[in-house]
Order: sequence, then structure tokens, then C-alpha cells
Amino acid sequence: MNAWNSLKIRFNQLTISEKLIAIMVVLFVLPFFIRTILFLFNISSTNFLQWFELYPSFETLILRPWTLITYGFFHASLGHIFWNLLLMYFVGRMLLNLFNERQFINIFFNGILLGGIVFVASYSLFPAFSGQFPPLIGSSAGVMALLVFLAAYAPYQQIYVWFFKIKIVYVALFLVLLDVIQIPTNNAGGHLAHLGGAFWGWFYQYQLAKGNDVGRWFSNSCESVIKWFSSSKTPFKTVYKTTKTKKSTPRSAIHQQKIDAILDKISASGYESLTQEEKDFLFRSGNQ
Repeated sequence: MNAWNSLKIRFNQLTISEKLIAIMVVLFVLPFFIRTILFLFNISSTNFLQWFELYPSFETLILRPWTLITYGFFHASLGHIFWNLLLMYFVGRMLLNLFNERQFINIFFNGILLGGIVFVASYSLFPAFSGQFPPLIGSSAGVMALLVFLAAYAPYQQIYVWFFKIKIVYVALFLVLLDVIQIPTNNAGGHLAHLGGAFWGWFYQYQLAKGNDVGRWFSNSCESVIKWFSSSKTPFKTVYKTTKTKKSTPRSAIHQQKIDAILDKISASGYESLTQEEKDFLFRSGNQ
């Protein structure tokens, strides 16, 4: 029990992106153990993942609506999960220095949702998919949403690709174009889902810059569910730039003004233009 409590404490200390990565790793490994147990007891190992995969059929979606979310937590291969979670880790670290966990959740899960909707709709709209019904799994749509959101917000932010520094906007454009040109070759539905997630990342940032948090419905829904099952306060933090006015003490108002000034500097010149003091201040604010 002590080991379990220690594990829970360590899990709670992780950022939201690290928690999602941990959950996805467990869900990637778990099916292998389940198949082994079923084999040893001579139980038919039917594809139990079908209850979590997203199928390109509105009839199936109506019967399994939860698959619009659960498909994003499972992966088909080691390479599939490795590249998705590696990109999520690095993008998540940068994004959570600028926005809070609520924003991260809104970007990622709405990206998963829109990617899934685009996937299902494509198989009904385009003749090229006639008679094909392959399921979809993978977090790529949500990861693409995070990447494109960050690239749209701070396009001059630089990241390391192997031994080279490159602006994040170029990385995002390269991956989007790669998805577009690969549609006729393989995994067309998956690439379309990625593009749906990428569109959400751009659209959400565009609306947020205008003061419209169009993705907050998801985090609000999560809060409602949490409050339904528990009387404890939600862990979501609220330190991000907003145009809405709210009551605050003089000290908190000055604190928010400093955050807004730093965010404006990042938008104009990129994250690397910040002084170390400004980076430390932004990091501390995001973890309060």
C-alpha cells in the first residue's frame, strides 16, 4: 500500500502532458499482458481493442460514442507511440511555460475530437474510401493540435532537431505538408485526422488571441464531472493571458500585467528573446 501511495504521489507531481504520456505508455503495454493471460487460460483473444478504437461509421459511433476520445490513448506500434509521445513531451514543456493545464487539455482533447470527426466524416464523403472501414487509433491528432497551436502563437520559438536549431513554425509546416502528400499513399484516414487536429490548433490560437476561448467547453465539462463525483476543488490552474476583466488585488493585477508583457514579447520576438529572469518568472507563474 505504501508503494502504491508513493506511486500516486509521484504521478500527481507530473505535469498534465507527462501524466498523459504515462497513461498512454501503460495502455500500450497492458494489451500484451491481457493477450498472454487469455492465451494461457485458452480463452479466445478477440480484438478487445475494438471497444476503444474509432471506426469510420456513424452507426458504430452512435453505439460507441466514447471512442471519439479513447482512440487517442492507444497506439499501433512502438514507433507510432514513440514519435507521438516524444513530440508531445517537448511541445508540452514549452506550451506549459506559456499556458496552464486547462488550456493544454482544451487544445489536446479538442484536437482528438475534431481529428476523429474528420476521420469518420471523410469515409462518408469521399468516394476513394468506398467499402473501407479500418479503425483509427493514436494520439497524433491531439499532438498536432498542440504543435500547430504553439507554432501559431510563438512561430519564432526554436527547438532542437537532432543537432540543429529550427523555428517551430517550420517543423509544424513540414509535418502538415507531410500529412497532405501522404494521403494517397497510405493511412489516408489517419492523415486526414492529423490535419483535423492541426486545424483545431491553429483555429483555437486564432480565437484565443481575439479573447475567445472556444475550447473551454471541454475543460468546463471535465470540471462538472469532477464536481459530480467529488466535493474537492478541481486542480486546474488559471494563469494565462486573457482580455476578460476580473476583480483582483493590486498585487495580483501587477503580477498579471508582468505576465502579459512577457507574452507580448514572446509573440513579437519569440521565446528565446526573453531574459533568464523573465523565463524563470514565467515558469514559476505557470506552476502556482
